[in-house]
Amino acid sequence: MFIVQSYPLAILFCFVTMLCWGSWGNTQKLASKTWRYEFFYWDYVIGVLLFSLLSALTLGSIGAEGRSFLADLAQADPVNLGSAFLGGIIFNASNILLSAAVSICGLSVAFPVGVGLALVLGVLVNYFGAAKGEPLFIFAGVLLITIAIILNGLAYKKALVGTKQVSAKGIGIAIAAGLIMAFFYRFVAASMDLSNFAAPAAGKLTPYTAVFIFAVGVFASNFIFNTIAMKRPVEGEPVSISGYFKGKPLTHLVGILGGMIWCLGQSFSMIASEKAGAAISYGLGQGATLVSALWGILIWKEFKGAPKESNYLNGAMFILFIIGLGFLIYAGA
Repeated sequence: MFIVQSYPLAILFCFVTMLCWGSWGNTQKLASKTWRYEFFYWDYVIGVLLFSLLSALTLGSIGAEGRSFLADLAQADPVNLGSAFLGGIIFNASNILLSAAVSICGLSVAFPVGVGLALVLGVLVNYFGAAKGEPLFIFAGVLLITIAIILNGLAYKKALVGTKQVSAKGIGIAIAAGLIMAFFYRFVAASMDLSNFAAPAAGKLTPYTAVFIFAVGVFASNFIFNTIAMKRPVEGEPVSISGYFKGKPLTHLVGILGGMIWCLGQSFSMIASEKAGAAISYGLGQGATLVSALWGILIWKEFKGAPKESNYLNGAMFILFIIGLGFLIYAGA
């Protein structure tokens, strides 16, 4: 299988993760013009599962190093399979809430609040679960990113002056998504041998197998979580699954593309975790908050008409986020 051999390459993979995790939400924004997010999300999880399988059968099955996907799957310990599967369930519970928050308050708020919170808590969870990197710089980076999240919340609050208050629901859902999302990565990482991908311990999973089992967990749990979301939507009337099959092929493809983009990021993050460490790999990937905020502000114009104070606060958010991510990179160097 393909294995990252150096820290600089691992960091590059983490930046690809950041771009993917911060950009998939654009597919939801595109689909939302004619498509409820609950329907979009079915296609999204299909895309996650398809890409995980494609990655496992290609990059996860070539080369002389490590165990190939099918061989690794055959020798996997049920405990490790269960850990990766549980990670998928936890992620799906959080991500469907994040999608709901995006549908209410947009990319430039849902991601910095929800994913930013997941970044802060998740880095701590993953560091204490598998310590790697200089803790002083890791915690300094987390502190700066925390301040950046607060500034984004203040910017949104000022932008909402005189508008409807439904946004409070969106922020609350984003916070709930972030609290849950902080824990999914640790369960997936725990299923792997983070110290040696080339010759992983017996029963442990390679990153490619772990991502596939994770994706199966996402897909299976969607029959519960998305069914609930359809019957008790955060906005609008309940919808029936029959409406999903009325979607146009192109609309379905947009959702599948969104899932594949996200899973590309997840795969690269897991592949990088041996050299970078789980905490740094996860933390840099969740710098997606910066990418998504840029999409929301610059492309989707979600702060159009906001007072100047919001622009200043968002500018400070970007600066602190970049510095915080720099600390995380330096922590593992």
